[in-house]
Amino acid sequence: MADDWRLTAKVDAHGVSQLLRRLRELEVEADARRRLGGAVAVSGDGDTLFAYADSRDAIHQAGSVINGLLAEHGLLADVAVHHWHDVEERWEDEDVPLPQTEAERRAEHERLEEDEAAEAHELGRALWEVRLELPSHHETRALAQRLEDDGQSVLARWTYLLVGADNEDDARKLARRLQAEAPNATVHVEPGGEMIAQVTPANPFAVFGGLAS
Repeated sequence: MADDWRLTAKVDAHGVSQLLRRLRELEVEADARRRLGGAVAVSGDGDTLFAYADSRDAIHQAGSVINGLLAEHGLLADVAVHHWHDVEERWEDEDVPLPQTEAERRAEHERLEEDEAAEAHELGRALWEVRLELPSHHETRALAQRLEDDGQSVLARWTYLLVGADNEDDARKLARRLQAEAPNATVHVEPGGEMIAQVTPANPFAVFGGLAS
């Protein structure tokens, strides 16, 4: 099922355990099944209860049941409902509308790219990477040197290169540039590993797909 709608209820950890136990009991009660309608996935993490559903009506029905259980146990909770925004790739308040026009979708995408760049700078590592396989070690070293001279974060291993980027847009622009510079290279763009901006002893390896033993 789709899980585009999410309810969160922040209580203490003991309260979450109580709610989960009662919700498991309610699974067998016909009245609860009728009120919940479609399937709702529920889980707990620390002091937060999560419920996921595929429609606004379903998540609010789940909220009604959960609020009833909170009252039953005398628990106070900070309850919120959010809707997943695919373009921006994050949860937004349920009253924030999904983008309807190309301009609105572009604005959400730009916010995603800005958020990724800010996170990359905060973490000190790239969130996206361009992976290249070149025909020879000589070409790999030469391209790596040019990129390093340009200030790029580069990891070179034999005929393989990893080049870090702050966000997906930057990674795809870089991939197009590198494909033009090295037309014989195989180029991939994907979310980054832990070690593109800097190689640390805690994470000394990068995994290159297809690397022969």
